[in-house]
Amino acid sequence: MKISKTFYWEMGHRLLFHTGKCINVHGHSYRAEIIFEGEADSNGILIDFYDIKKMISPFIDKLDHSCMVYKGDVKLINALNKLNSKLFITENHPTAENIADLFLEHLKTKKIPKNITSAGVKIYETSDSFAEAYSEIRHKK
Repeated sequence: MKISKTFYWEMGHRLLFHTGKCINVHGHSYRAEIIFEGEADSNGILIDFYDIKKMISPFIDKLDHSCMVYKGDVKLINALNKLNSKLFITENHPTAENIADLFLEHLKTKKIPKNITSAGVKIYETSDSFAEAYSEIRHKK
């Protein structure tokens, strides 16, 4: 059984290493699909949609209307700080692939029901372009 919940937010970024247009600061209307897989319980529920929302919404709130900036992009960090703008500094470049990994890392900090065996994330940077990442859930004994 799989279950999915979708979240939306607006966010800016730039790819410091890029040789094309993406080196410029720009924004996207992002969409994240959070996917859980496992066995439904005796009531026929894998995980409640409300519980997914409780896990993910605080993380989305940190990203929404921010600029995600790679920690090595010091010029952009300094400029955004001078403007008192909301920013989210990352260890890696803010690619769709790395954002998907960030969501998986966030999920690893949450208490996931034992009937769930894996989690996945699809990050849509545009309506027709996405990165997808999956991870097995390792439950603490």
